[in-house]
Amino acid sequence: MPAIMIWWLALLLFQGACKDDDPPLPPDPPAKDSIGLADVWLTRGDQTKLLNADAGLTIKTKQSGTFPVIQLDTATAFQVMHGFGAALTGSSAYLLNKKMNATQREQVLRQLFDPQQGIGISYLRLTMGASDFSLADFSYDDMPAGQTDFNLEQFSLSRDLEDVVPVLKEIIAIAPDIQLMGTPWSPPAWMKTNGSMKGGKLKTTCYSVYADYFVKYIQAMKAQGIEIAAVTPQNEPLYFTAGYPCMEMQATEQLDFVRNHLGPKFQAAGITTKIIVYDHNWDVPQYAISILNDPVAKSFVAGSAFHAYGGDVTAMSTVHYAHPDKELYFTEISGGAWATNFKDNLMWNMQNIFIGTANNWSTTALMWNLALDQNYGPQNHGCSNCRGVIEVNISNGGYTPQVEYYSIGHFSKFVQPGAQRISSVIPAELNQMGFVAFLNPDGSKVLVAGNYSSTYRSFTVHQGNGYFNYSVPPEAEVTVVW
Repeated sequence: MPAIMIWWLALLLFQGACKDDDPPLPPDPPAKDSIGLADVWLTRGDQTKLLNADAGLTIKTKQSGTFPVIQLDTATAFQVMHGFGAALTGSSAYLLNKKMNATQREQVLRQLFDPQQGIGISYLRLTMGASDFSLADFSYDDMPAGQTDFNLEQFSLSRDLEDVVPVLKEIIAIAPDIQLMGTPWSPPAWMKTNGSMKGGKLKTTCYSVYADYFVKYIQAMKAQGIEIAAVTPQNEPLYFTAGYPCMEMQATEQLDFVRNHLGPKFQAAGITTKIIVYDHNWDVPQYAISILNDPVAKSFVAGSAFHAYGGDVTAMSTVHYAHPDKELYFTEISGGAWATNFKDNLMWNMQNIFIGTANNWSTTALMWNLALDQNYGPQNHGCSNCRGVIEVNISNGGYTPQVEYYSIGHFSKFVQPGAQRISSVIPAELNQMGFVAFLNPDGSKVLVAGNYSSTYRSFTVHQGNGYFNYSVPPEAEVTVVW
């Protein structure tokens, strides 16, 4: 072989051997019309991306490409957002406090409540006394059968002091501005028509003392350094045949309780905690509307709350348009073993609970249990296969984030409390997608998009004097911040 040919082959082999070690090519220089960069966070239904940072997007002063254009307008703002999160039930608090050591608990609480290290949950719902996810039935003023305590001399947070309060204090140390909502599943049994924490109604003779009970709860929690931002009078007042604490409270009864007892008692005690009515499924919006139609009751009420076990998310808009001066809250839905497909759950959560409720005027979006174990417990005669936002392994204290963790995180990590939803005009071509946009108090903008289809969907975002393009992978969720 000629020498020149041998030299040429050796050069090719040398270049091939060194190719992988070469430094990467320098990035393209910024476009001349670039005015900034948008950060991108992505979760895919196939779980190849789980709230991962994606490549940043260049914001330009001119539109490029021929994609459908989403028009965002920060000057047209809607409801103020209070936060996103779940419920710190008795079961959740027990797992965090008793089944994890201090190091594990610190790690998981930062993962849940720190927006830099984790997802920055900003709103929690608390059970006032026992629920279907507690270690046992109890209220804050339990009495032997046949005895009463109208002066609430036996009132005590003792059961909450075991797990709920200690965990709350650790959460508040990480997220001092977190907002808390308290909700009872049942009053003390002696206040009820059937003398039981299951079923029955609130005795008319106990309306006043039950209002005092709420005042005591708020004051006792405050003495622990825990501020309660809002309460609802009764969890799921139209479901009262469960095997766990529950109570019937029809709209006329809740109207009476709020108008003539709870509202005036809060006012007399100087309590500014918000009263939020209803707290049940989307399928009976008239319950909240009927209470708000009473001008005296309405003067004490800040808004109404909803669950997603029946009806449609648009019911929240029905209530908004009937009383646009009052807030809306979404307070409960649970994932569970009945729906284990990550992709399907992610898409449903986006369409209905997070993008869906925000576009229907909700100020919050809360899942049910913050934490449950690998056996869907501890349970208290309720749901036998509900899923927590995280799953705690009771044998070693380890934890696994569930699909709900990522659903919450796409909002709670980026949409600050006090943010406002802003106008977003979506082209018809972007069907099978969902969008919602926010303006944060610090001036940053957030767009959350869900692609419910099986193909990539591309679009241009136009806000102010800036444009950027993005393609959402199939069956995926993306949050863009700029």
